[in-house]
Amino acid sequence: MLRKKGHSAKPANCAITAAALQDHILRDLQIRNPSRAPPPSKTKVPKTEARAKSPQRNRKPGVDTGPKKPTQGPGLEDAEKEYVLEPHPPPLTLAQKLGLFDPPPRPLSSAEWERVKQRSVLQGDSLQPCPICKEEFELRPQVLLSCSHVFHRACLQAFEKFTNKKTCPLCRKNQYQTRVIHDGARLFRTQCATRIQASWRGHVVRTWYRDLRRRVPPTDAKLRRKFFEEKFTEISRRLLRSYHTDLEQLFADIDHCLAVNRSVLRQLERERGGELSEEDWGKIQTQALHRETLECSICLTPLSLSVRGDDDGHPAHPSRETVLLSCSHVFHHTCLLALEEFSVGDSPLHACPLCRSCYQKKRLGC
Repeated sequence: MLRKKGHSAKPANCAITAAALQDHILRDLQIRNPSRAPPPSKTKVPKTEARAKSPQRNRKPGVDTGPKKPTQGPGLEDAEKEYVLEPHPPPLTLAQKLGLFDPPPRPLSSAEWERVKQRSVLQGDSLQPCPICKEEFELRPQVLLSCSHVFHRACLQAFEKFTNKKTCPLCRKNQYQTRVIHDGARLFRTQCATRIQASWRGHVVRTWYRDLRRRVPPTDAKLRRKFFEEKFTEISRRLLRSYHTDLEQLFADIDHCLAVNRSVLRQLERERGGELSEEDWGKIQTQALHRETLECSICLTPLSLSVRGDDDGHPAHPSRETVLLSCSHVFHHTCLLALEEFSVGDSPLHACPLCRSCYQKKRLGC
């Protein structure tokens, strides 16, 4: 308080001190003296004019924390430029000039703001939701206090209006300084870009895997069977969609194919129908001797066996009847009969087991 200089000055000093304290308290609490308000006018004003003249009807609730700057400018650098809401401190009150209260803190320099921001980044405040509304910062305006705490700008304005004083909601620091930052918006853009890239990469991988499953059969037996069933079904559907649905033409094509097959079978029967003469069989047998075939190609046992017996006079192996084909191949007669019975089909024509040509056969002696 003030020093006492004399008895006569005491009432004057007390009055000045009381007025200074009252003025400081009113400014600190942002309370207007109701006695200073102008008396209400007795003249009647039309409602439309009253609504137009009354600025408080359309005014949104909030506390002015400083000059507002546009969030969107000609470039991204202007939109994300950081600035201090109150670059100049408020004027000193009479109580502060008299030394009754401490003066407001001086504005922070750029280096001090950088240290405050680094402390906020290390604490991860922009990564966490807003402590007031508990929502993510996203692209909404964001403010950094001189105590390194971060809030939504609208949330801080609402908190200041509710408490009617300038106090940090977390650390309760009075008369803080405020700076607009865009760390939350940058982090939100990075998260959105990461999510978009992850979604696109997942879509690419899923598409690649589906294409791989369509082209490469699985190793599991059940899945492999299902894979081929789906393939056959797809091919059948594609054939049905692409095929002409004219039944008369379809039946005509079937009849033409059957006629061609019958003509081929008749030609084979005519070629087989001509019996070979003894001279022809002699040439064929000579050709077979030049081949020097020693065993039957069906049972893989010798064709001509020696009839020498053992010491008791019994033959070593029983002799088997051989057959000569018109293609000069020689087999056991019983082996060839078994092969003819084993062959599938109703056609009387048979093919040689070696050269796959239709043949006539002739039995040879033992």
